[in-house]
Amino acid sequence: GANSVSQGAERSHLVSEDGKNSKTVLCQRCGSKVLCPGMAVFAEKELFLPSMRKKNSLSSTEGSVDGDTLTAHWLVDDMFIFENVGFTNDVGRIKYLICADCEIGPIGWHCLDDKTSYYIALERVTHE
Repeated sequence: GANSVSQGAERSHLVSEDGKNSKTVLCQRCGSKVLCPGMAVFAEKELFLPSMRKKNSLSSTEGSVDGDTLTAHWLVDDMFIFENVGFTNDVGRIKYLICADCEIGPIGWHCLDDKTSYYIALERVTHE
């Protein structure tokens, strides 16, 4: 539909010609810098991220979790590339990425089985 077209257009100014993030990636809530331009690769992968909330209520999820399946992510292969990021406690084999400053998240996803893949969901961050 028309929606996907605007999403694609929206995305094209965020992704550089070599598939990297062309803008700085920031926390939506507090503006803390998550990634510098050119440090992450655009990746499409279906990942389920719980709804945004404070860190302390992220790992204590009883029963079903509300959230979104997101497909557009910034992929980083080393946690030290991030300017600023925090992690939740393990939820199974998953750690969620949160803002290190205001601890709102998850803004991203990491599986303990894959030490070189850290995903940041485009819809959960701000770009400027």
